Amino acid sequence: GTVTAASIMTDLFLLSQADGAGDWREKEAKDLSNLVQNRITYLQNPKDCSKARKLVCNINKGCGYGCQLHHVVYCFMIAYGTQRTLILESQNWRYATGGWETVFRPASDTCMDRSGTSTGHWSGEDNDRDVQVVELPIVDSLHPRPPYLPLAIPEDLADRLHRLHGDPSVWWVSQFVKYLVRPQAWLEKEIQEATTKLGFKHPIIGVHVRRTDKVGTEAAFHSIEEYMVHVEDQFESLALRMPVDKRRVYLATDDPSLLQEARTKYPDYEFISDNSISWSAGLHNRYTENSLRGVILDIHFLSQTNFLVCTFSSQVCRVAYEIMQTLHPDASGNFHSLDDIYYFGGQNAHNQIAVHPHQPRGPDDLALEPGDVIGVAGNHWDGYSKGINRKTGRIGLYPSYKVKEKIETVKYPTYPEADKLLHF
Repeated sequence: GTVTAASIMTDLFLLSQADGAGDWREKEAKDLSNLVQNRITYLQNPKDCSKARKLVCNINKGCGYGCQLHHVVYCFMIAYGTQRTLILESQNWRYATGGWETVFRPASDTCMDRSGTSTGHWSGEDNDRDVQVVELPIVDSLHPRPPYLPLAIPEDLADRLHRLHGDPSVWWVSQFVKYLVRPQAWLEKEIQEATTKLGFKHPIIGVHVRRTDKVGTEAAFHSIEEYMVHVEDQFESLALRMPVDKRRVYLATDDPSLLQEARTKYPDYEFISDNSISWSAGLHNRYTENSLRGVILDIHFLSQTNFLVCTFSSQVCRVAYEIMQTLHPDASGNFHSLDDIYYFGGQNAHNQIAVHPHQPRGPDDLALEPGDVIGVAGNHWDGYSKGINRKTGRIGLYPSYKVKEKIETVKYPTYPEADKLLHF
């Protein structure tokens, strides 16, 4: 028979599960996540809150839910890197006036009070040594920039992460998201009820179509057909691995007319969608508690799918992709983005290293020598990426397969006291 990309991927998948490798991965993924969750919990619950070194982060950055959540993640990474307890300020939050804790579990059980003997604005780790309470600005105005920023990973976990996961930087971000979005009981119940009501079952592919406020400013318009091409491909490869009783799609969108269009054009598919969510994602009533419920449910269901087709220019889709990493040993390949590659707002440079030489075939091409460091600007999804060769300073296109990721490791502090608690 013909060898298809799908059948090769299936062989690779079955190979990865052979010889107990699947069991090892499951256990290693759990152990690594437990280690980090335990360290964060330790950091967030100091013995004496009045003496604790604190980092204050105000959630009210002028942007949507996914962007605000990522703002808190960036604060949290710096807290972890400077060994300060994160104090999350969320009063008068545009999504829930009562604050973060009315929706999610608090970032700390013992220390939510920002008072201390001295308070100052962030001025760099060394300058802030003697200040008990440090306030962080939004990442866009962070000076000086500490090394504890995405897409770097902690040196002490790097070897294990490289063995386990296809995108360690995303895994590291996902651990902070995991700790932050632990739902309060009422929300947990709401999620369970919606799961039953919508008939959300596996296998299912997630599609997120973001239109209202992004199109024309930050993102281009993409038709439903562009998403469904990738959905069809994925169902073909899923069918080689597991029984597919029905081609289910969870459709999350801010365009209320899209659900009907999708059902009309693709009658063989079952589209599951909380259409009331689409209405609340329209701009006129975006910042209300109902729209918060909507975006949380959409992100939850998207993260629970077998595969995600979306635009990574949208924070909602990137958050869903991050949470997806916490549900599997390695879900780094379970997405197709129609536009951007994965990024984190305010991240440090994303570099790649050339592994093969590339001779330019035209004026748009970038010359590469093995070992050259390339600052990647994006993937064109046609076999080529665009970037800057840091050695020559030239910008151009190069075949994506000729480079590998250059993952930065940073000497984050270790948490031996926290790690000891895991062995009981």
